[in-house]
Amino acid sequence: MSRTALVTGGTRGIGAAISVGLKEAGYNVAANYAGNEEAAKRFTEETGIPAFRWSVADYGACAAGIAQVEAELGPVDVLVNNAGITRDAMFHKMTPEQWREVIDTNLSGVFNMTHPLWSGMRERQFGRVITISSINGQKGQMGQANYSAAKAGDLGFTKALAQEGARAGITVNAICPGYIATDMVMAVPEAVREKIVAQIPVGRLGEAAEIARCVVFLASDEAGFITGSTLTANGGQYIA
Repeated sequence: MSRTALVTGGTRGIGAAISVGLKEAGYNVAANYAGNEEAAKRFTEETGIPAFRWSVADYGACAAGIAQVEAELGPVDVLVNNAGITRDAMFHKMTPEQWREVIDTNLSGVFNMTHPLWSGMRERQFGRVITISSINGQKGQMGQANYSAAKAGDLGFTKALAQEGARAGITVNAICPGYIATDMVMAVPEAVREKIVAQIPVGRLGEAAEIARCVVFLASDEAGFITGSTLTANGGQYIA
């Protein structure tokens, strides 16, 4: 019987590529999304992957959503914490709401999704928790104090929880993508993109499918000896 994977923010961008990559690798995949109903419907029509709507910032909604996924697809063996938002502002202009929204989704959302699944993974003596952090959680980024703090927090969460899950057959790892050619990045003016690419030693933006392949590896049985690790995929822009 194939394993079940749940990808948050799984209907667009990097998340969509991860969902598709896991399906192609033989997993039963559920994709979570927060708001874009039209994009989620189109994603399901194109891929056959069911999409489930809830906000990862809401613990109760996460518990209820996970219960629905497991009722339809079976126990979740692989969790990919990919959902994230930005509310960029220079710190002296950042509002408490901008801070809280990003922390609630990008950091607390990882707790909200992982916690309801943890007991089941422990009981089954198998689990994979993979969190998509960011290059900016490693090096920081001007105008993103909230985002960088949340993504750095994801790395601390990963290292701590990996120690708790190891004896139960659960691995907990993180991936830090650099600049990826998603719709959001490609919408940036070409002159700005050129400046970004000039900082990347390999000379190009990453592809969402490249991050998906990292996830598929970390989710596999072959990656069972890797836990508490951060896989950096940024074309050499920042060497951790």
